Amino acid sequence: MLSELVQVGLLALVLFLVIHLAVQPVRVIGSSMYPTVSGQNYMIATTIDYRFHVPQRGDIVVLRDPYDASLDFIKRVIALPGEHLLIRGGHVYINGRLLTEPYLNNQEPWTVNADWPTQGTPGSQGPDGYLLPASRYFVMGDNRNHSSDSRAFGPITRSSIEARGWVRVLPISELGMIDREKPSLAPTSSLAA
Repeated sequence: MLSELVQVGLLALVLFLVIHLAVQPVRVIGSSMYPTVSGQNYMIATTIDYRFHVPQRGDIVVLRDPYDASLDFIKRVIALPGEHLLIRGGHVYINGRLLTEPYLNNQEPWTVNADWPTQGTPGSQGPDGYLLPASRYFVMGDNRNHSSDSRAFGPITRSSIEARGWVRVLPISELGMIDREKPSLAPTSSLAA
């Protein structure tokens, strides 16, 4: 009887540690990721994913707020290390190819900060745009007119990414995976010569 209680206790402790170290509950505040997730949604983020692979384009990530390390942001990875990024007129180009983004809110045209890099943006730039340094990611909110993101604070380091958004749990009516819609690149260069 005593050995069974010890076994159950150890199993409960192991399960607690695995869950505590592998997932993180997140309450969404604000509308920067609307319509993918919005204020007062609750989601589960996995903290273990990026121990096995690097962030990918389209991943929804939880990152430390660059202005206040006690807060977290939720954003989408748009460009990866070593890629050229150019945003013109509300269109994103990666290495000269147009990025198709099916998750954007089509009800409100993207007009705020619709061009990047801007005059004076530090870093390496060429005709295809800004070259992201090693271990730097460009992140943006899905609600482009209402998002403080890499357009304001620049590319983020890999170490500032804490978790990958995984499942929305509340409201129950919207339960499910949150990053089902992925961006895609046009097959050929879209930039005018």
